[in-house]
Order: sequence, then C-alpha cells, then structure tokens
Amino acid sequence: MIDRDARFEKANPAAAAVEEWKSLLAEYSDVVLVANSDEVDIEELKRRFPDTTLFIFFNKVFKVLSEPFTRHSMLFSRSGTLGANLVKSGKVDKVLPYFDTRTFHGVVNIKAGPNEQLSPASDFGDVHVRHLDLTDVFTPFYPRSSVPTTGFALCFWLTTLNLRTRITLAGFSSKRSERYKVLDVHDWTFEQVLLRLMFRKGKIDIVGRDASNPYADLCAHFPEYGPAEVALTANEIINERLGNLSSVVDRLMDVTRFLRFLDRTWKSLKPRSRKQRQWDSMENKRR
Repeated sequence: MIDRDARFEKANPAAAAVEEWKSLLAEYSDVVLVANSDEVDIEELKRRFPDTTLFIFFNKVFKVLSEPFTRHSMLFSRSGTLGANLVKSGKVDKVLPYFDTRTFHGVVNIKAGPNEQLSPASDFGDVHVRHLDLTDVFTPFYPRSSVPTTGFALCFWLTTLNLRTRITLAGFSSKRSERYKVLDVHDWTFEQVLLRLMFRKGKIDIVGRDASNPYADLCAHFPEYGPAEVALTANEIINERLGNLSSVVDRLMDVTRFLRFLDRTWKSLKPRSRKQRQWDSMENKRR
C-alpha cells in the first residue's frame, strides 16, 4: 500500500524533515551507503556490519545486487529535470524486486540541484515513498557549475543531523570502471576532498580506506619540512604529472581523430530511440 504521508509529499526543504529523519534512523547502529561500483562486495558488507544496520542503495541497484537483499534497506532514486531517473527510464519495476519486502523501508526520491524535479509517489507503484530536497544544503558551497552526486549529498546531509549512528561509505572511489562510467556533471575531486576530510575527522567511515595521511606524516618524520612546503612541493609534482598526461592525451586525440569522426557520423545517422523521442516530447511541453 502506498504511503501518502503529507510530510514527505510536499517536497519540503531538508530542514523541515530533520526530526522525522532523526527518528527514522535512531534505531540503527550503522547506516551504510552502497555505491554502484565494481569495488562493492555485498557479501563482505553483510558479514562486516551487524543486524542493526540500515543499507542504503542508489538508483540501478542491479549493478551491485544479483538477488533480493534481505537486510534492512532503503533505495534512493535521484531526480533529473524530468523527474526521478528510475521513473523516466522505466526501471522502477526492474529494481524493486531486488529488495525483500519484509525488510525494505521504501524509496526516497531525492534532488540536490535547482533544476531537478521530484516525481509523485504514485509513479513508483505500490511502495512506501518519501521525498527529500537537499538543494539548499549545497547552494552555499558546492561548485556552481556542477551538482552533487546522490551518495555525496546524502552522506554530507546525514552528518549534519548529529546522529549517534555510524555512517559508512562503501565503493565511493569516483573511479571509472570497465562497466560503469562517472558523469562529468559532478565535481568528483571536490567531493573526494571533503569526504576524505570528514573521514579523518571521524565524522564518517570509508570501507577500505586508511585514515592516515602520508603527506602529513612527512612532517612528523622530517620536521625540517613544514606543512606548507610539503603541500607546495606535492602540488608541483601533481602539475608536472598532469602536464605529462596532457601530452599523452593530445597524442591519443590525434591518433583517434578518424575513429571519432566515424563515431560522430554514426550517431548522427542513427534513428532516435522511442525513449529519446518521448523525452524530447516532454521537454517541448515544458517550454
């Protein structure tokens, strides 16, 4: 049965739902955010964390789940300009069977950008649906040319709730794998810097990550080098490596010029899919 709780249907700013979310999460000792990444080992995560853990998944969970997940869980569905991505791509019915209804606590349709639109609960079918708008949380400090990733947005917001629950990230590396790409609408470097700082301050945990900073340790082992000198030297080396990488990329762009021409030509001749035509029609109606 669909939950039509008005507190979540109005797509209120995050601050309006703080107490509800605190109450919801208070019963869990751990909240584990599971990225859609090749680095995630679901069985290892289930062994690592106690039964009092809430596992949070994102969007196309079939990237990391191969069978129904029997532990306590929630699914966060990110919105785009046309509503929830799972809805507009027709993937709702494909992802929900990966959760055991006895321990599944529903879908959260989340937005974190000013142009994103939340979808009505009815679009998700017969499942408990909440809405969460985090746009105002990131407007003051996130790079304006990008929008936060769903996992980063949720992780940061959870730390602002001052929960006693331990928050852990699994698979949040921002690496491009052989199967899954990373989207350039997000500022991955900015997010990784802030997540690493939060990790080292003890605000969150990150599976497989060492909290020590080898560059900070240099100052301890070699007191004649101050933190500023180490940081400036590290930046110098990074700039040199990026310069060398740019030369290699330029060479690759030159070598693959003909292949890229063929790719563009093929894409221009390829008929638009039914889904693409539907999205174009919806965009035209909104104008």
